[in-house]
Amino acid sequence: MIRVILFMSVSIFAAINAHAQSASIERGTTLFQSECARCHVRADIEMRITNNWIDRPASELYQSIMSTMPAETPGSLSPDQYLDLTAYVLEMGGATVSAAGMSAGDLAALTIEQRGDGDGGPDYYAWTAMSGGLNANRYAPLEQINAANVKDLQIAWRWKANNFGPRPEGLNVTTPLMVNGVLYATAGTTRNVVAIDAESGQTLWMWRPQEGERFEESPRKNSGKGVAYWTDGSQEVIFVVTPGYYLAALDASNGQPLESFGKHGILDLMDGMRYSDVRADRDITLTFPPTVVDDVLIVGAAHQVSMRPPHAENVKGDVRGFDIRTGKLLWTHRNIPMPGEDGYDTWLNDSAQRSGNGGVWAGMSADPELGLVYLPVEAGTGDRFGGERPGTNLFTGSVVAVDYRTGERKWYFQHLRHDIWDYDTPTVPILADLPDGRKVLVQLTKQAFAYVLDRETGEPIWEMEERPVPKSDVPGEWTSPTQPFPTRPPAYDRQGVAEDDLINFTPEIRARAIEAVKPYRMGPLYQPPSLSNADDGTIGTLSLPGTLGGSNWEGGVYDPETGMLYVASRTDVAVLSLVPGAQFSTADWIQGPARSPNVEGIPIVQPPWGRITAIDLTQGDIAWQMANADTPPGIRNHPLLRGVELERTGIPTRAGLLVTKSLLFAGEGQGGNPVFRAHDKMTGEIIAEIALPASQTGLPMTYVQNGKQYIVMAVSGNGPAEIIALTLPN
Repeated sequence: MIRVILFMSVSIFAAINAHAQSASIERGTTLFQSECARCHVRADIEMRITNNWIDRPASELYQSIMSTMPAETPGSLSPDQYLDLTAYVLEMGGATVSAAGMSAGDLAALTIEQRGDGDGGPDYYAWTAMSGGLNANRYAPLEQINAANVKDLQIAWRWKANNFGPRPEGLNVTTPLMVNGVLYATAGTTRNVVAIDAESGQTLWMWRPQEGERFEESPRKNSGKGVAYWTDGSQEVIFVVTPGYYLAALDASNGQPLESFGKHGILDLMDGMRYSDVRADRDITLTFPPTVVDDVLIVGAAHQVSMRPPHAENVKGDVRGFDIRTGKLLWTHRNIPMPGEDGYDTWLNDSAQRSGNGGVWAGMSADPELGLVYLPVEAGTGDRFGGERPGTNLFTGSVVAVDYRTGERKWYFQHLRHDIWDYDTPTVPILADLPDGRKVLVQLTKQAFAYVLDRETGEPIWEMEERPVPKSDVPGEWTSPTQPFPTRPPAYDRQGVAEDDLINFTPEIRARAIEAVKPYRMGPLYQPPSLSNADDGTIGTLSLPGTLGGSNWEGGVYDPETGMLYVASRTDVAVLSLVPGAQFSTADWIQGPARSPNVEGIPIVQPPWGRITAIDLTQGDIAWQMANADTPPGIRNHPLLRGVELERTGIPTRAGLLVTKSLLFAGEGQGGNPVFRAHDKMTGEIIAEIALPASQTGLPMTYVQNGKQYIVMAVSGNGPAEIIALTLPN
C-alpha cells in the first residue's frame, strides 16, 4: 500500500487561520470519504499535488478546494471543514508545508513542498496513467537518478513477452502503470493484461481476452498502448480496450473481471456506434487505454488506416463517457455532427451523414478543476481524398474540450480543415501550468506545429494567422483556401519541400537529388496530393512532414518547473500520389505508389532526419534543437560520402521521452538503436548513454518503490519484445 511520506504539524495549520480551529487530518479523512471520494482517488491526488502544487502557497490550494469541492456543491462546507480537507489532501499528496517566514494567520506565507525520506527523495512515487497523469506532462519530480550517477544505470530485471499471444510479439509499445508496488501492462497481439512486481519483475497475474471472430476481424491486432487505473480507496480496477473493441474491468489484485461492471466485467463498445449501411465489416477498435476522470471512463475509437478505404463511408468514431462503476453510458460526443447539430453545415452536400472515421485514437487529457476533458480528433474518411466530404469538416482536425460529466462541448480549435494529408490529431493534448501562472493546452501535430491555447477558453495564446494554401487540381476534390498558422512557437521540424531542402553533401549528390525529384511536385506545407499521371507529367507530390509526422502518438513532455516543452519529431518525405479507386474502392481516388525518392539510399532532404526540440513555452521560442541519434553506419560509410565530414544526422524515428527533476531521457523509438540517453534539460547535452537489449518502443516511465527509483520501458527489435527496468546499483 501507499506509504505516507508526510508529517503534518497541526500547529502549523492552526496558524493558517487565527479564527479557525486546529486543522485535523482525521476529520479531513472523514469529510473526504463522505463528500469527495466518489470523484477523487488517492493516486490521482498524489499526482496532482506533485505536478501542480509544489512550491505554491497553501492558500491557493485551500481556495481551490473551496471553489471546486464537493463537485456538485462547491463552497457548501464551512471554512473549518475546508481547512481539514486541505490538511488531508496534502497528507495524501505526500507534501509538507514550510512555515519559514510566516506570520500568524497568514495562509499565503505557507509554501507546499515535496517531502523526501531523508536521503533526497521520496520513498514511494506512483505512475498512475499512461501519460503520467491527467495533464499528460510525463514529468516526475524525482532526482535519485541524476547527472552524477545516471551513467551507472543498469538493468534490474527483464520481463519477456515470448509466450503471450498466439505467436511471439516482435513489437510492443505499451507504457506500464505502477501503483502500490505493481506494474500493469499489455502484451501479445491478443492484448493480454499482465501484473508485474515492480521490484523483481515477477509476473503476478495475467488476463487474456478471448474474442474469437471479433479478434480475427479487428483492424488493429496488437498489444496496444496500455491500461487505465482507478480506485475509490477500497477497490482497485484496471481497464483495457481489447482488439475486438470490448472494454474490460479487472480486479487489480487478481485480474478477474468485475461482475458489477457491464456484463460479467465486459462492455461491448460496438453497441450503439453509428455504422455505415454500405459496409458489412465493423472497422472500429482502439489501441489506447480509456481515460479515467474521477468516476467517468472516457473511450475513443480507432479505425483501419484509410489510405485506400474500400468505401468513402465508414463507422463514425464517436467518443463516449461511461459510469466507472457500472459501465452505464453517460454521454456521447459526436465528432461528426448529425443534422441540426453545430458543425453539420461544415460538411457540404449533407456529407456528414455518409462520411465516417473522425475518431479519437490518441490519448486524452483532462483538467478536473475546469471540469473538461480534451479530445484530439482525427480526419474523416479517407486519408488522401476528401471529395466525398466537401467542406471544413468540423470537428475533425481539432482539439475539442467537453464537460467530462455530461459530454457537452465547451470549445474547440480546428488546426486543420478538410484533412487530405493524414495529419490527424495524433498526440494527447499537454496541459501546461507555466511558471508565469498561465494555464495552457499544447496540441502537438504531425504538421510539426505546437498550437498553444488557453485551456479554459480555447483561445490561442499567440496570434494565429490565416494563410492561403495551395488548391487541389484532383477532379472532385475540395480544399480549404486557408489554414491557421501559429506565429509562436515556430515549427519544430521541416515543412514543405523545395530545391533548397535537398541534400547537398557534394555537388554530385546535389545534382542527383535534383534529378530524383523531377517526376514529383514540390511545394510548401499543405501542398495537396496529386495524380500519379497528372497532366504536367508528375507522378505525385512530395510532402513534409510526411504521413507519420512530425509528431505522432509518442508526443512530447513538459517540465512544469522550467516551462520547457520537449518534442520528438521525424523528417521523412512522403509521396502523396492518387490513383482511381476503380476495382478496389467506391471512392473516386485512393493512395497510389508511395516510394520516396533517394540518392542510393541517402534520404532526399537535408538532415537531421529526426530531432529533439526544446521549446520555451513562456516565450514561445525554440531553446535548443538536436539530432535524435548518431549518424547511421549506412550513411557514415556510404561510398558517395567518402571524405565528407558529416554532422550528427539523426534517424527518421520518433524518440520516446521522459523528463524528471534532474534530466531529460530519450530512447530512439521504433526502428532506432538500442540506446537510452540522458540529456541536460537546459542545453540538450548528452550526459550518458545506456545500452539496452533492444530499441525503446514503449514510452519510458519512472517510479519509486521502497526508496529506489526505476525507469521502465518496453523494448523491441531483437527477438520477442520485453519490458525492462533500469535502476542504480545497490
